[in-house]
Amino acid sequence: MPLDHTVQLAHEADLAGFRAAARRLCQQAVPPDSVRWQVATAASADLFALAEPSEPFAVNPAGKNAAPLAVPAFFIPLCESVALHADNARFALLYRLLWRLQREPGLRSDPLDADRLRAEQMARAVTREQHKMTAFVRFRPLAADGPSQEEDGSRWHVAWFEPEHHIVEATAPFFARRFAQMRWAILTPSRCVRWDGHALAFGPGAQREDAPAADAGEQLWLTYYGHIFNPARLKLKTMQKEMPRRYWHNLPEAALIQPLVAQAEARSGRMVDQGGTVPAHRRPAASSALVISPPTLLHEGIAASTPIDWDLVRDGPERCRACPIGACATQAVPGEGSREAQLMIVGEQPGEQEDLQGRPFVGPAGQLLDRAFEALHWQRDELYLTNAVKHFKFELRGKRRLHKTAALSEAQACLHWLEAEIALLKPQAAIALGATATRALLGPGVKVTTARGQWFTRADGLPVLVTLHPSALLRMPISEHDAAFEQWLLDLRHASPFAGVRPQSGPLPKDQALE
Repeated sequence: MPLDHTVQLAHEADLAGFRAAARRLCQQAVPPDSVRWQVATAASADLFALAEPSEPFAVNPAGKNAAPLAVPAFFIPLCESVALHADNARFALLYRLLWRLQREPGLRSDPLDADRLRAEQMARAVTREQHKMTAFVRFRPLAADGPSQEEDGSRWHVAWFEPEHHIVEATAPFFARRFAQMRWAILTPSRCVRWDGHALAFGPGAQREDAPAADAGEQLWLTYYGHIFNPARLKLKTMQKEMPRRYWHNLPEAALIQPLVAQAEARSGRMVDQGGTVPAHRRPAASSALVISPPTLLHEGIAASTPIDWDLVRDGPERCRACPIGACATQAVPGEGSREAQLMIVGEQPGEQEDLQGRPFVGPAGQLLDRAFEALHWQRDELYLTNAVKHFKFELRGKRRLHKTAALSEAQACLHWLEAEIALLKPQAAIALGATATRALLGPGVKVTTARGQWFTRADGLPVLVTLHPSALLRMPISEHDAAFEQWLLDLRHASPFAGVRPQSGPLPKDQALE
């Protein structure tokens, strides 16, 4: 079919013009193949003209007899993002989607449709570019005309940025909110924006030479950047992913990246040689009567003079000094959950948030575990959650407490607390999250990487399911998170028959047998 309808939009991000034209064409039953979408040249734009507000698709400009267009909720925000993409075919794609949504009801619930997938990919690219703009814009002050400009804050600050998509108008309100008291302008090759303290104004593109050069304040910033650079936390590939090289030539600090990276290994070595900072606060040691002895005693009984009960399991670790970890931690973190639980979940040791709150699995790893519970329809209060080690082991780096894995001797010294919990709870099954928990429950012969998703039976008859600790998932590259989480759910799902409290009486149902 020949192209017999041409629509010219005012500028590259003219969403209001697209909406008006798309409504009219769709209501006149003009098929997508008959429409050519064009954008006017940027030379016709006015730096001091404000963008017109956009109208919703529900408006019916064609008259009373034309039926208003109805679109699903996902389409409006999708349009707002895709219209900012640099692809010249973006408006044709959006109009084709609008046309199909009026005639193909199934498209609303088909996220795998090729047009929808393409549009959502474009929307994500635009969102990423907006995020990069908010992170990588660097303002430089224009030379002041006199002391009065310095005093009354009327001095202009200008930044140069080269966005991949047409995001200037959509992202400018962020800078207006963040720098509301400052007069500024952002120059880009295709679109510019300025803020005079009251309103945003947009105009045609500029050249890099129009932006000011570096000043003394920028050298101060570079000195600061060089001092806060931490070579021990350097991950070059991750840095380049979050700060792609195409932005570097406009970032003042980028000139320091290569020298700092080249020196990173030597600086890391010097930091390691310095050793950890000795904690200034050490908790007093407990009396020997509160240390369960011997620490390696398992099911024969903790000690003849120390009867095992829930009070001991809850309060005893707080003053236990069978290993040195407890002297520096904020507090012990005992197990938590239903004492009628069939399933015990055992992690490695408390993290910083657990150490501060005194509860297991409340930090980032615990949040990921809660997400898994929700996906598996498990109730946290029907489970029993604990750790193989009851205190937070860390190393001070300045004021930061960096997690350290408990040594084998330290985990062994804490084992009697875990065994006491097992003896009291008498769970039907347990899940070992990570290597430390697996070693505590099953001994050193089981490797998590090869045994994950499998059941093992202890000498006392307790079935133990082995899988990764949630913190292992958090350390994976972001691109692998979704697949790793789904695989982890498959591991955990093997324990679903036990994810609840014990029945009041009678044996377990037949369908709750181990797989």
